[in-house]
Amino acid sequence: MSAPPATASDPPQPLTHRRVVKIAGPIVLSNATVPLLGIVDVGVVGQMGEAAPIGAVGIGAIIMTSVLWIFGFLRMGTVGLVGQAEGAGDQAEVSAILTRALMIAGAGGLLIILAYPLIIFAAFSWEPTSAEVEALARQYLFVRIWTAPFAIAIYALTGWLIAQERTGAVFWIQLLMNGLNIALSFLFVLGFQWGVMGVAASTAIAEIVGAAVGLWFCRRAFDLPDWRDWVRVFDRARLIRMALLNVDILIRSALLMAIFTSFTFLGAQFGDVTLAANEVLIQFMYLTAHAMDGFAFAAETLIARAYGRRDPGRVRHAAQLTSIWGLGTCVALALVFWLAGPAFIDILAKDPDVQSTARLYLPWMVLAPIVGCAAWMLDGIFIGAARGRDMRNMMIVSAVIYVIGAAILIPTLGNHGVWIALLISFAARGVTLGAKYPSLERSAA
Repeated sequence: MSAPPATASDPPQPLTHRRVVKIAGPIVLSNATVPLLGIVDVGVVGQMGEAAPIGAVGIGAIIMTSVLWIFGFLRMGTVGLVGQAEGAGDQAEVSAILTRALMIAGAGGLLIILAYPLIIFAAFSWEPTSAEVEALARQYLFVRIWTAPFAIAIYALTGWLIAQERTGAVFWIQLLMNGLNIALSFLFVLGFQWGVMGVAASTAIAEIVGAAVGLWFCRRAFDLPDWRDWVRVFDRARLIRMALLNVDILIRSALLMAIFTSFTFLGAQFGDVTLAANEVLIQFMYLTAHAMDGFAFAAETLIARAYGRRDPGRVRHAAQLTSIWGLGTCVALALVFWLAGPAFIDILAKDPDVQSTARLYLPWMVLAPIVGCAAWMLDGIFIGAARGRDMRNMMIVSAVIYVIGAAILIPTLGNHGVWIALLISFAARGVTLGAKYPSLERSAA
């Protein structure tokens, strides 16, 4: 029998390193399969011995990821709101938030499907890649678009589970989904010779399975009547709060993905080989981001619960504990990239030109975890506090700094300028959010 739900009057669980690791550990382990998935996708098409399929998978994946991650506000907003409801002991609201989030997921997925022609036009109207890369990327996108509702639903389901510190369930969702995706990529691409479309099909099937497994892990919420308490679900004040938070995070996410998407396209202007080299190196970036997610998610959960209890001291303690682990992770990854980066490059790409070009830009990837550490951890802290407005405003400032940096650096430094501008955007996010942290802590009271 499960323990009774906590209430705001219950004594809080102690904030310890062990609790941080307990929350973060399953996320770090499950997320290890996410960059592995990208590595496999690049690796299987890389066995074809051509640069164009690698570039096409990179272009198609970044476009689809950009569109879907616009709805990443659903995971982030759900964590903050559910965590604060848990901290306040409001279990009815915990269930109602899940219903609202799944409704948003269904509507958002349908919108993406309907907007498919517009997405294609916007992505390729100015895109500078070769005709071969564009044609293959279009094939990839046509397959992926149909599972958008399932992909967005996974954000809502995992956000709900993370807020309750049920990261073990998130681990199994990701492990099953990404393991299936990897297995199908080998089967479809190397076995059936489906090429780029095989990579897309494996991802689409895995997204459907992941959403189904997520619903199963959240089944207890649907055993209670609160999830269909329509008066509560459509309560005007709660809907407005959720909408405002999600819109702020949406703007922040759209700008962040615009930076990553522009990184891909800006590098593409220097040729298919440079595009492929950047795509190989960006897999290291995804590895860093997904490793950091564990401790950022721990910050989201612990900060949200401290906010629900109106305890600024616990907010500070949670921020300090999780940031210590985040910094250690970033330093360790930078060392790994420095020492083992060339070997990883050779594994991911067989084309000698791609290998030598990727080595040329590897030092920027070594610096990326150190430069981006503060931004990743502060994102988690501000999400837990549901401070969407601050995240939005500081992202706007950072995006402007990125554009200025790219405009100045790329004409003179080429692809080196593309990488430096990306790192500048990381530093700007960390500095601007850090400047807003004191007000976040004060507002907890």
